[in-house]
Amino acid sequence: MAAPLVLVVLAAVTVRAALYRSSLAVFIAERVEVASPLNAWKRVVEGLALLDLGVSPYSGAIFHETPLIIYLFHFLIEYAELVFMITDVLTAVALYLAIQDFNKVVFKKQKLLIELDKYAPDVAELIQTPMEMHYIPLKVALFYLLNPYTVMSCVAKSTCAINNSVIAFFILATIKGSAFLSAVFLALATYQSLYPLTLFAPALLYLLQRQFIPIKLKSKSFWLYTMQYTSLYLCSLVVIICLSFFLLNSWDFIPSVYGFILSVPDLTPNIGLFWYFFAEMFEHFSLFFVCVFQINVFFYTIPLAIKLKEHPMFFMFVQLAIISIFKSYPTVGDIALYMAFLPVWSHLYRFLRNIFILSCVLIFCSFLFPVLWHLWIYAGSANSNFYYAITLTFNIGQVSRVRQMKENRDSAKRG
Repeated sequence: MAAPLVLVVLAAVTVRAALYRSSLAVFIAERVEVASPLNAWKRVVEGLALLDLGVSPYSGAIFHETPLIIYLFHFLIEYAELVFMITDVLTAVALYLAIQDFNKVVFKKQKLLIELDKYAPDVAELIQTPMEMHYIPLKVALFYLLNPYTVMSCVAKSTCAINNSVIAFFILATIKGSAFLSAVFLALATYQSLYPLTLFAPALLYLLQRQFIPIKLKSKSFWLYTMQYTSLYLCSLVVIICLSFFLLNSWDFIPSVYGFILSVPDLTPNIGLFWYFFAEMFEHFSLFFVCVFQINVFFYTIPLAIKLKEHPMFFMFVQLAIISIFKSYPTVGDIALYMAFLPVWSHLYRFLRNIFILSCVLIFCSFLFPVLWHLWIYAGSANSNFYYAITLTFNIGQVSRVRQMKENRDSAKRG
């Protein structure tokens, strides 16, 4: 499988290199679907300019990335395009290795259940063959590297690509069973964008299963392992935050990064659900509804942990989808990460209702985003309602697809 993966990587790098040299690069970098106030490359450049002048990059209201990111590009600004291409390749390789290892575990479990005759006769077509599993890791890498959403994020030099890479290595460490590396990468992902905190639960559940520790509240081994993993995660997060403080000699980054994410002060249109709602709302109601909208991202974690405790990888996939839909400043790069996992559950596709319609909805909405933006901003023949309507349709399509996969997963389990 190494040769096909190399071919995919070469094709992906070629496409990105060609787009970097084309006139489309500037157009893509300015698209609100691709770059947000949090991860836009223009804002990173502004932050670097302030840093070079000896001024804190957080002294204004422009830069909202983390200190580690700005210091990374402080040394690698001349090689930014190469950095983003390498980041995408590393993400794809990490996902490839993670799913390869995950499929080995699934195959062993599936073989054991077949030998014990635990499967009902009517679910035989849901059992994956070794040949099907063999190509899934390559499909995952292909779905990530050649996804137009990923390509656009890379060409726009959105720092979302770096966040995706950190999450991919977190998933790889979790599947490999390394609690320490899993906690470190999860802490780094949380430090970068806050919302990956919700991935703590599926990671813990997977590691518990791998250690054959029963998931029971009365079990001492369950609580001991949970405390160990929690301690590793919190210590890693504290170390990273303290390192940021020593780099800047200031705590200014905390309100500028995490306060910005949580309070949503910049209502620049994007593919999320926040901007239009708060642009139309009276100021004195905004705090309450900001809390409601933010809680929405974290609210589903506990019920999903109870429902999907036996399937932590699927739980992680659902959580990634929830983050990309309900976070305050989403971009297409966030969507590309969870979409890369779709081949893992390809055996459920035949049972999905309206899969063709939902796929067409997402594709057509993707093309309509720039059209309606032009009609609203430049032609003046539309307004914000048109753009937000497409945003709602796009997110409803995502929610419907994830919900159907969840329902079919439950049906297969009951069968």
